[in-house]
Amino acid sequence: MATIEVHQFRSLEPGPRLIVTGAVHGNEVCGTVAIREVVKEFSTARRRLDRGMVTFVPVCNPVAYAAGRREGDGNLNRNFAPTEHPATVEERIANHLAPLLAEHDVLVDLHSFRTPGKPFVFVGPEDNDGDLEPFTHAATEAALALAVGPDRFVYGWLPTYATGAVKREGGRVEYGIGTTEYMRSVGGAAITVECGQHEDPEAPSRARRAIDNALAVLGLEADGPADLPDPARSVELIELHEVHDRLHPDDRFSGQWRSFDRIAAGQAIAERADGTVLAPEEESYVVFPNPDTRVGSEWFYLGRPGTRDFRGIARQR
Repeated sequence: MATIEVHQFRSLEPGPRLIVTGAVHGNEVCGTVAIREVVKEFSTARRRLDRGMVTFVPVCNPVAYAAGRREGDGNLNRNFAPTEHPATVEERIANHLAPLLAEHDVLVDLHSFRTPGKPFVFVGPEDNDGDLEPFTHAATEAALALAVGPDRFVYGWLPTYATGAVKREGGRVEYGIGTTEYMRSVGGAAITVECGQHEDPEAPSRARRAIDNALAVLGLEADGPADLPDPARSVELIELHEVHDRLHPDDRFSGQWRSFDRIAAGQAIAERADGTVLAPEEESYVVFPNPDTRVGSEWFYLGRPGTRDFRGIARQR
Protein backbone atom coordinates (compact mmCIF):
# COMPACT_ATOMS: atom_id res chain seq x y z
CA MET A 1 0.00 0.00 0.00
CA ALA A 2 1.44 3.37 -1.01
CA THR A 3 2.05 6.02 1.64
CA ILE A 4 2.91 9.71 1.41
CA GLU A 5 6.07 10.66 3.29
CA VAL A 6 5.89 14.04 5.08
CA HIS A 7 8.58 15.80 7.13
CA GLN A 8 7.78 18.95 9.11
CA PHE A 9 9.93 21.30 11.17
CA ARG A 10 8.46 24.03 13.37
CA SER A 11 10.27 26.90 15.00
CA LEU A 12 9.07 28.26 18.34
CA GLU A 13 9.15 31.70 16.71
CA PRO A 14 6.23 32.66 14.44
CA GLY A 15 6.82 33.12 10.73
CA PRO A 16 5.75 32.02 7.25
CA ARG A 17 4.65 28.45 6.62
CA LEU A 18 6.45 26.95 3.61
CA ILE A 19 5.76 23.61 1.92
CA VAL A 20 8.19 22.10 -0.61
CA THR A 21 7.01 19.26 -2.87
CA GLY A 22 8.71 16.82 -5.20
CA ALA A 23 7.67 14.05 -7.62
CA VAL A 24 4.17 15.34 -8.33
CA HIS A 25 5.01 13.46 -11.52
CA GLY A 26 6.63 10.17 -10.59
CA ASN A 27 9.50 10.34 -13.09
CA GLU A 28 10.59 13.84 -12.00
CA VAL A 29 12.94 12.97 -9.17
CA CYS A 30 15.31 15.93 -8.86
CA GLY A 31 13.11 17.47 -6.17
CA THR A 32 12.97 14.18 -4.29
CA VAL A 33 16.77 13.95 -4.16
CA ALA A 34 17.17 17.57 -3.02
CA ILE A 35 14.39 17.41 -0.43
CA ARG A 36 15.83 14.32 1.20
CA GLU A 37 19.25 15.98 1.47
CA VAL A 38 17.75 19.03 3.19
CA VAL A 39 15.53 16.93 5.49
CA LYS A 40 18.59 15.01 6.66
CA GLU A 41 20.38 18.26 7.49
CA PHE A 42 17.46 19.55 9.57
CA SER A 43 16.95 16.14 11.22
CA THR A 44 20.58 15.93 12.33
CA ALA A 45 20.65 19.54 13.63
CA ARG A 46 23.14 20.66 10.98
CA ARG A 47 20.53 23.27 10.09
CA ARG A 48 18.06 25.13 12.26
CA LEU A 49 14.74 26.75 11.47
CA ASP A 50 14.78 30.23 13.03
CA ARG A 51 11.11 31.04 12.58
CA GLY A 52 7.95 29.72 10.99
CA MET A 53 7.37 26.23 9.68
CA VAL A 54 8.61 24.17 6.75
CA THR A 55 7.06 20.95 5.45
CA PHE A 56 8.73 18.66 2.92
CA VAL A 57 6.93 16.08 0.76
CA PRO A 58 9.69 14.33 -1.22
CA VAL A 59 7.31 12.10 -3.24
CA CYS A 60 3.82 13.45 -3.83
CA ASN A 61 2.82 10.62 -6.18
CA PRO A 62 4.26 7.43 -4.62
CA VAL A 63 2.39 5.12 -7.02
CA ALA A 64 3.81 6.72 -10.17
CA TYR A 65 7.21 7.13 -8.49
CA ALA A 66 7.44 3.42 -7.61
CA ALA A 67 6.63 2.55 -11.22
CA GLY A 68 9.07 5.09 -12.67
CA ARG A 69 6.22 6.71 -14.60
CA ARG A 70 4.93 10.26 -14.92
CA GLU A 71 1.40 9.28 -13.83
CA GLY A 72 -0.55 6.56 -12.05
CA ASP A 73 -4.14 6.70 -13.33
CA GLY A 74 -3.90 10.31 -14.45
CA ASN A 75 -2.07 13.63 -14.09
CA LEU A 76 -1.87 14.71 -10.44
CA ASN A 77 -1.08 18.25 -11.61
CA ARG A 78 -4.41 18.66 -13.42
CA ASN A 79 -7.88 19.02 -11.90
CA PHE A 80 -6.18 19.11 -8.51
CA ALA A 81 -8.74 19.40 -5.72
CA PRO A 82 -10.25 17.25 -2.98
CA THR A 83 -13.15 15.10 -4.12
CA GLU A 84 -15.86 13.36 -2.12
CA HIS A 85 -15.71 10.09 -4.04
CA PRO A 86 -12.17 9.58 -5.36
CA ALA A 87 -12.01 7.10 -8.24
CA THR A 88 -8.33 7.23 -9.20
CA VAL A 89 -4.96 7.06 -7.48
CA GLU A 90 -4.37 10.75 -8.17
CA GLU A 91 -7.76 11.74 -6.72
CA ARG A 92 -6.98 9.80 -3.53
CA ILE A 93 -3.58 11.49 -3.33
CA ALA A 94 -5.14 14.93 -3.85
CA ASN A 95 -7.48 14.29 -0.93
CA HIS A 96 -4.40 14.06 1.30
CA LEU A 97 -2.26 16.76 -0.33
CA ALA A 98 -4.90 19.46 -0.78
CA PRO A 99 -5.62 20.00 2.95
CA LEU A 100 -1.88 19.85 3.63
CA LEU A 101 -1.23 22.63 1.12
CA ALA A 102 -4.03 24.70 2.64
CA GLU A 103 -2.21 24.70 6.01
CA HIS A 104 0.66 26.71 4.49
CA ASP A 105 1.33 30.19 3.14
CA VAL A 106 3.80 29.37 0.35
CA LEU A 107 4.40 26.39 -1.95
CA VAL A 108 7.59 25.66 -3.89
CA ASP A 109 6.85 22.76 -6.27
CA LEU A 110 9.93 21.12 -7.83
CA HIS A 111 9.71 19.57 -11.30
CA SER A 112 11.79 18.59 -14.33
CA PHE A 113 10.95 18.22 -18.03
CA ARG A 114 11.35 15.73 -20.87
CA THR A 115 13.43 17.45 -23.56
CA PRO A 116 16.69 19.44 -23.21
CA GLY A 117 16.29 23.09 -22.26
CA LYS A 118 16.95 25.84 -19.75
CA PRO A 119 15.46 25.64 -16.26
CA PHE A 120 12.60 28.04 -15.62
CA VAL A 121 10.12 29.22 -13.01
CA PHE A 122 6.35 29.23 -13.43
CA VAL A 123 4.63 32.09 -11.58
CA GLY A 124 1.01 33.07 -11.19
CA PRO A 125 -0.96 36.17 -12.15
CA GLU A 126 -0.64 39.75 -11.06
CA ASP A 127 -2.80 40.74 -8.10
CA ASN A 128 -6.42 40.87 -9.24
CA ASP A 129 -10.01 40.41 -8.12
CA GLY A 130 -11.22 38.66 -11.26
CA ASP A 131 -13.28 35.48 -11.45
CA LEU A 132 -10.68 33.11 -12.92
CA GLU A 133 -7.73 33.38 -10.49
CA PRO A 134 -8.18 36.15 -7.92
CA PHE A 135 -4.89 36.75 -6.14
CA THR A 136 -3.11 39.04 -3.67
CA HIS A 137 0.42 37.60 -3.31
CA ALA A 138 2.18 38.55 -6.54
CA ALA A 139 4.96 40.30 -4.59
CA THR A 140 5.80 37.12 -2.66
CA GLU A 141 5.90 35.06 -5.86
CA ALA A 142 8.06 37.68 -7.59
CA ALA A 143 10.55 37.66 -4.70
CA LEU A 144 10.70 33.86 -4.78
CA ALA A 145 11.12 33.74 -8.56
CA LEU A 146 14.03 36.18 -8.38
CA ALA A 147 15.64 34.16 -5.57
CA VAL A 148 15.36 30.49 -6.51
CA GLY A 149 17.86 30.51 -9.37
CA PRO A 150 16.59 30.19 -12.97
CA ASP A 151 16.68 33.27 -15.21
CA ARG A 152 13.58 32.39 -17.27
CA PHE A 153 10.16 33.25 -15.83
CA VAL A 154 6.95 31.98 -17.46
CA TYR A 155 3.44 33.14 -16.64
CA GLY A 156 -0.08 33.15 -18.10
CA TRP A 157 -0.82 29.43 -17.72
CA LEU A 158 -4.39 29.38 -16.40
CA PRO A 159 -5.97 32.12 -18.57
CA THR A 160 -4.37 30.57 -21.66
CA TYR A 161 -5.51 27.08 -20.71
CA ALA A 162 -9.01 28.44 -20.05
CA THR A 163 -9.32 29.98 -23.53
CA GLY A 164 -8.60 26.57 -25.04
CA ALA A 165 -10.81 24.63 -22.62
CA VAL A 166 -13.96 26.56 -23.50
CA LYS A 167 -13.47 25.64 -27.20
CA ARG A 168 -12.84 21.96 -26.48
CA GLU A 169 -15.69 19.46 -26.48
CA GLY A 170 -16.15 18.55 -22.85
CA GLY A 171 -13.34 20.92 -21.90
CA ARG A 172 -13.25 22.16 -18.32
CA VAL A 173 -11.24 25.08 -16.99
CA GLU A 174 -10.86 23.15 -13.72
CA TYR A 175 -8.66 20.60 -15.48
CA GLY A 176 -5.99 23.30 -15.80
CA ILE A 177 -5.71 23.62 -12.01
CA GLY A 178 -2.61 22.00 -10.54
CA THR A 179 -0.92 22.24 -7.17
CA THR A 180 0.13 25.88 -7.55
CA GLU A 181 -3.25 27.05 -8.84
CA TYR A 182 -4.94 25.23 -5.98
CA MET A 183 -2.54 26.83 -3.48
CA ARG A 184 -3.51 30.28 -4.76
CA SER A 185 -7.20 29.40 -4.56
CA VAL A 186 -6.87 28.77 -0.81
CA GLY A 187 -5.07 32.04 -0.16
CA GLY A 188 -1.40 31.14 -0.58
CA ALA A 189 1.46 31.94 -2.95
CA ALA A 190 3.11 29.32 -5.13
CA ILE A 191 5.81 28.83 -7.74
CA THR A 192 6.84 25.86 -9.83
CA VAL A 193 10.58 25.44 -10.37
CA GLU A 194 11.38 23.41 -13.49
CA CYS A 195 14.94 22.35 -12.70
CA GLY A 196 16.03 20.95 -16.07
CA GLN A 197 15.69 17.80 -18.12
CA HIS A 198 14.77 14.64 -16.19
CA GLU A 199 18.24 13.10 -16.72
CA ASP A 200 20.23 16.31 -16.27
CA PRO A 201 22.80 15.60 -13.53
CA GLU A 202 22.59 19.25 -12.44
CA ALA A 203 18.82 19.19 -11.89
CA PRO A 204 19.00 17.98 -8.24
CA SER A 205 21.49 20.73 -7.37
CA ARG A 206 19.17 23.32 -8.93
CA ALA A 207 16.31 21.92 -6.87
CA ARG A 208 18.51 22.10 -3.78
CA ARG A 209 19.40 25.72 -4.52
CA ALA A 210 15.70 26.56 -4.92
CA ILE A 211 14.93 25.11 -1.48
CA ASP A 212 17.84 26.85 0.25
CA ASN A 213 17.06 30.19 -1.36
CA ALA A 214 13.32 29.99 -0.66
CA LEU A 215 14.04 29.40 3.03
CA ALA A 216 16.39 32.39 3.02
CA VAL A 217 14.22 34.87 1.14
CA LEU A 218 11.22 34.02 3.35
CA GLY A 219 13.36 34.59 6.43
CA LEU A 220 12.85 31.10 7.86
CA GLU A 221 16.54 30.38 8.19
CA ALA A 222 18.94 33.17 9.16
CA ASP A 223 22.23 31.36 8.52
CA GLY A 224 21.35 28.71 5.96
CA PRO A 225 23.41 27.84 2.84
CA ALA A 226 21.66 30.29 0.54
CA ASP A 227 23.20 31.26 -2.79
CA LEU A 228 20.95 34.15 -3.70
CA PRO A 229 21.33 35.44 -7.26
CA ASP A 230 21.45 39.15 -8.00
CA PRO A 231 17.81 40.31 -8.06
CA ALA A 232 18.80 43.06 -10.52
CA ARG A 233 20.12 40.54 -13.07
CA SER A 234 18.62 40.25 -16.54
CA VAL A 235 15.83 37.68 -16.75
CA GLU A 236 13.87 36.34 -19.70
CA LEU A 237 10.11 36.81 -19.37
CA ILE A 238 7.66 34.71 -21.37
CA GLU A 239 3.89 35.16 -21.31
CA LEU A 240 1.78 32.25 -22.52
CA HIS A 241 -1.15 33.59 -24.52
CA GLU A 242 -2.44 31.01 -27.03
CA VAL A 243 -3.02 27.25 -27.17
CA HIS A 244 -3.66 25.02 -30.16
CA ASP A 245 -5.26 21.57 -29.88
CA ARG A 246 -4.63 18.62 -32.12
CA LEU A 247 -7.81 18.20 -34.18
CA HIS A 248 -6.94 15.25 -36.46
CA PRO A 249 -4.46 12.33 -36.34
CA ASP A 250 -2.79 13.72 -39.47
CA ASP A 251 -2.10 17.15 -37.96
CA ARG A 252 1.69 17.41 -37.93
CA PHE A 253 4.48 19.73 -36.82
CA SER A 254 6.64 21.49 -39.39
CA GLY A 255 9.80 20.81 -37.39
CA GLN A 256 11.13 18.98 -34.35
CA TRP A 257 10.29 21.74 -31.89
CA ARG A 258 11.49 21.96 -28.32
CA SER A 259 9.88 24.13 -25.66
CA PHE A 260 10.87 27.80 -25.91
CA ASP A 261 12.22 27.57 -29.46
CA ARG A 262 11.94 31.06 -30.98
CA ILE A 263 9.58 31.33 -33.96
CA ALA A 264 9.64 34.23 -36.42
CA ALA A 265 6.42 35.98 -37.38
CA GLY A 266 4.84 33.98 -40.20
CA GLN A 267 7.07 30.94 -39.68
CA ALA A 268 5.15 27.65 -39.97
CA ILE A 269 4.92 25.72 -36.73
CA ALA A 270 2.46 23.04 -37.84
CA GLU A 271 0.08 22.01 -40.59
CA ARG A 272 -3.46 20.75 -40.13
CA ALA A 273 -4.71 17.66 -41.94
CA ASP A 274 -6.70 19.94 -44.28
CA GLY A 275 -3.55 21.87 -45.25
CA THR A 276 -4.06 24.88 -42.96
CA VAL A 277 -0.69 26.21 -41.84
CA LEU A 278 -0.36 27.41 -38.24
CA ALA A 279 2.07 30.31 -37.94
CA PRO A 280 2.24 33.13 -35.38
CA GLU A 281 1.48 36.71 -36.39
CA GLU A 282 4.32 37.98 -34.20
CA GLU A 283 7.68 36.67 -33.04
CA SER A 284 6.86 33.97 -30.54
CA TYR A 285 8.02 31.00 -28.52
CA VAL A 286 6.63 27.52 -29.10
CA VAL A 287 5.95 26.03 -25.68
CA PHE A 288 5.17 22.43 -24.62
CA PRO A 289 4.92 20.99 -28.15
CA ASN A 290 3.70 17.41 -27.94
CA PRO A 291 3.79 15.41 -31.18
CA ASP A 292 2.22 12.41 -29.41
CA THR A 293 -0.80 14.16 -27.92
CA ARG A 294 -4.18 12.63 -28.58
CA VAL A 295 -6.81 14.29 -30.77
CA GLY A 296 -8.83 16.83 -28.80
CA SER A 297 -5.98 17.70 -26.43
CA GLU A 298 -3.45 20.50 -26.16
CA TRP A 299 -0.90 20.24 -28.99
CA PHE A 300 1.27 23.29 -28.34
CA TYR A 301 1.22 26.70 -26.70
CA LEU A 302 2.49 30.03 -27.94
CA GLY A 303 4.36 32.50 -25.76
CA ARG A 304 5.49 36.06 -26.32
CA PRO A 305 8.05 38.26 -24.60
CA GLY A 306 6.67 39.19 -21.19
CA THR A 307 6.37 42.74 -19.88
CA ARG A 308 5.85 42.36 -16.12
CA ASP A 309 8.26 44.16 -13.78
CA PHE A 310 9.15 41.40 -11.32
CA ARG A 311 11.75 43.50 -9.50
CA GLY A 312 9.24 46.28 -8.97
CA ILE A 313 6.56 43.83 -7.82
CA ALA A 314 8.96 42.14 -5.40
CA ARG A 315 9.83 45.47 -3.77
CA GLN A 316 6.17 45.76 -2.69
CA ARG A 317 6.61 42.75 -0.41
